[in-house]
Amino acid sequence: MQYVNKSKLDKIKFDKSNFYVAVDFDRTITARKSNGTWDIGGLFLGDEFKQKSKEMYDRYSPIEHDYTISFDEKNRAIEEWFYKNFRLYYEYSLTEDMIEKSVKTGMFIFRAGAKEFLEEMHSNNIPVVILSAGIGNVIVDFLKKNNCYFDNIEIISNFIPFNEDGSIKEFNGTLIHTLNKTMEGHLTENLASKIQGKSNRFLLGDFIEDKNMVPKAEWNNTVSVGFLDERVDQNLDVFKQNFDVVLTDEDANFNIAKKIVLGEEI
Repeated sequence: MQYVNKSKLDKIKFDKSNFYVAVDFDRTITARKSNGTWDIGGLFLGDEFKQKSKEMYDRYSPIEHDYTISFDEKNRAIEEWFYKNFRLYYEYSLTEDMIEKSVKTGMFIFRAGAKEFLEEMHSNNIPVVILSAGIGNVIVDFLKKNNCYFDNIEIISNFIPFNEDGSIKEFNGTLIHTLNKTMEGHLTENLASKIQGKSNRFLLGDFIEDKNMVPKAEWNNTVSVGFLDERVDQNLDVFKQNFDVVLTDEDANFNIAKKIVLGEEI
């Protein structure tokens, strides 16, 4: 554990009725070594697809992790990357069946303690909002596979549209990416009713931009946990400036997150 804002944790006291959870999916609910939801094409779409996908990753991922770049420059680059990724799936004919098979292969694994955390939130009827710049179809299938697609969970993500025969449709909407991931514009009536009246928030993510899953006006009532798995020396200071708890190495798990919401010593 690299950092704990003890005064913030002492100030905000959680109970079963006064908070909801806002949580990222890729490399947050899933482990550092897990595949990402955008990796689904790697198993089925051939070497040429994998090469093009890797080239894009090598170009854009360093930008995504670089907090010295201006927001506008970074936003343009990440938006371009996400649209190119989706276009690549369309050009190489991703199918709905491939998504289902990718989840069954075990490409995706939970971060330590994440499944138990979701089960705890469900048993106490605490709303969980998963906000992901990944692929929502994969998230749903993964949670179903692991018996964790609970009725207290809402998912805000990119859902790939498919035809009745399972073939992919061309995407013409607005993609959710790292820098625009927020509840704004995505708050359904059902979700709004679940979080209405909750005075506190518990937020977990692995990017600085994940803080925006909760509106800035509500940050004073939010306990935020940042999982810092990569470029620790480079990004530790900026994570400490933005998250109330920063977890690295063997401490980067949901066991500590669970202790926080239960009011236990960490």
